[in-house]
Amino acid sequence: MKLLRVGTVGAERPALLDGSGVLRDLSGLVPDIDGTLLADERKLAALRAAAASGELPRLDADGLRTGPPLARIGKIVCIGLNYHDHARETGATPPEEPILFLKAPDTVVGPDDTVLVPRGSTKTDWEVELAVVIGRTARYLETDEQALAAIAGYAVAHDVSERAFQIERGGQWDKGKNCETFNPLGPWLVTADEVPDPQDLGLRLWVNGELKQNGTTAEQIFPVAEVVRYVSRFMTLYPGDVLNTGTPSGVAMGHPDPKPYLRAGDVVELEIDGLGRQRTALRAG
Repeated sequence: MKLLRVGTVGAERPALLDGSGVLRDLSGLVPDIDGTLLADERKLAALRAAAASGELPRLDADGLRTGPPLARIGKIVCIGLNYHDHARETGATPPEEPILFLKAPDTVVGPDDTVLVPRGSTKTDWEVELAVVIGRTARYLETDEQALAAIAGYAVAHDVSERAFQIERGGQWDKGKNCETFNPLGPWLVTADEVPDPQDLGLRLWVNGELKQNGTTAEQIFPVAEVVRYVSRFMTLYPGDVLNTGTPSGVAMGHPDPKPYLRAGDVVELEIDGLGRQRTALRAG
């Protein structure tokens, strides 16, 4: 299923994109798309049956905002330097273990919402990423099979980053990762049954129409299942938690000087095979 949330900020309603590309209203069946729903197999089965019946109310998508596909996110765990090609372009040694950092859930906005360039920013960068959405409680997982079974679905994430804040201002990476609007998510939460191999997905990103990133999850240093299993050793993952699994090569930081960092007025578009497309315009924060 392709689950999404549509409507004005703070008043989104749950919806589903059916096999014909028709937007269907789910608000008569579930209050929202969140961890509670993703952990309930009976409710998910009911949604699948309703979608197959063709009887769900149709929504007019014209002019309707698409919000983040997941409400009430518990935490966002991010993996740094998780692509071989990205490590090469930045001159970094591939890590021996996954690098973890957190983004606050309040950085999440819709896939077409405005991204704010922070005040004082000189190095705002782009990163297309595969987001993994957890559907069952995961702690101390032992096998890749257990890890994959804990995944409810996948989405497109944009891990916007301010490199000067991240690298040059001391401390950990958090200052460059948690600025307002720095995690556009969606348009859809695509359930795991529609993604047979998360290591076979193409990721692409354009800035002002110019292709900047064109990678594949096959380049991940730590594959999706290993990432979920690894993170579960250090923190408990709950339904509705999100993992951003890293970005391929092509970020602004990897370019030769002068590096083409983002500015107000730029437009960033990104997509992942089967998971949909984002388009965000930047303005001054």
